[in-house]
Amino acid sequence: MAYRYDGGTLSCDGVPLSDIAEAAGTPCYVYSAGDIVSRYCAYDNAFGDLPHQVCYAVKANSNLSILALLAREGAGFDIVSGGELFRVLRAGGHPSKIVFSGVGKTRAEMEYALNENIRAFNCESEGEIELLNELAGLRNTKARIAVRVNPDVDAATHPYISTGLSDHKFGIDISEVEAVYARANRLPNISVEGVSCHIGSQILDAGPMMDAVDKMVALVERLRSAGIAIRHLDLGGGLGVPYRPAEEAPEIGAVVAGIRERVAGRDLEVMVEPGRSIVGEAGVLVTRVLYRKRSAKKEFLVVDAAMNDLIRPALYKSYHDIRPVASKNGRELITVDVVGPVCETGDFLARARDMEALECGELLAIFTAGAYGFVQSSNYNSRPRAVETLVEGGEWRVIRARETYDDLVRGE
Repeated sequence: MAYRYDGGTLSCDGVPLSDIAEAAGTPCYVYSAGDIVSRYCAYDNAFGDLPHQVCYAVKANSNLSILALLAREGAGFDIVSGGELFRVLRAGGHPSKIVFSGVGKTRAEMEYALNENIRAFNCESEGEIELLNELAGLRNTKARIAVRVNPDVDAATHPYISTGLSDHKFGIDISEVEAVYARANRLPNISVEGVSCHIGSQILDAGPMMDAVDKMVALVERLRSAGIAIRHLDLGGGLGVPYRPAEEAPEIGAVVAGIRERVAGRDLEVMVEPGRSIVGEAGVLVTRVLYRKRSAKKEFLVVDAAMNDLIRPALYKSYHDIRPVASKNGRELITVDVVGPVCETGDFLARARDMEALECGELLAIFTAGAYGFVQSSNYNSRPRAVETLVEGGEWRVIRARETYDDLVRGE
């Protein structure tokens, strides 16, 4: 486990978070390189000799140092924008291991990806396939595609991050997709190679994932029977992590074993696109208490991190475990709202949370912040974005400098 108390002080892989916060300032994101690599390897090793590619979902955390760390391990990458493609290439990711997902790819993004000769496009509409065919034709090449199938499987997760039902914007309905495949297979500059699906994010019950795999395997067999040479099956990502102390997430090896069982003997390369389950628990957001404030009905801890730094509690009403960096036995417990300086009532990181009675100047660590943390941050209220740091080999370094006031107006 990357984060543990040593003598009452919370550390990351042996490096005290207080040392990082004092040198780098707060708010400050801290990531464990060892934890990230370990979780990637858990996927990669579990597939064993089955042909596969683990494509890290860049949208979860797109810092160049983290992408480079995974590229060195042999990871592929799942991207959803031209900007993410730029980042992956800058970090050393190989184009042959990149798949391009997303419901609204632009002409310029497609041209960029074709010019870089990426592995495949996960296409989500016939219009997208037709445009890709046109652009590939202008380059006298063929675009390799999979069609993203909406399997009408309920991921049983937050409605904002569920993507596999028939009323969602993603993919093509499974009842219509075989005709789409047939038309795509006739296009001169399209090479139909795969089947793709993704049913949602933060999945804590592997049952729906296995239901989707069963549907996709059956679809592959029908397409092959129709003469369409499907070579790979992209099952997306979505495996969750425990945000609350009582939550349990499916074990990576067990999920992969379920996939292996269902595709065994079918001559298919399997792709998966995990993001949160690789980086989520590897990161914390360290923040400093500015004030303790009491109203007629409740008490607040006002800290220097805010909704612009970590929007998940405000956006999804998400729970993040919050602990003091310096824990003291016997200290009074209080019930507080942990709030930031942004001028919004929705600027909270926790509500009605029982925790040690910290004083002004003390540090808190907000857990499971490695995924969808910094990547969703903003400059709202003209606040510079936080510094990001990485702990590796018993040492830490800054991997993204804290923004300055000059950075706020650059380009204006």
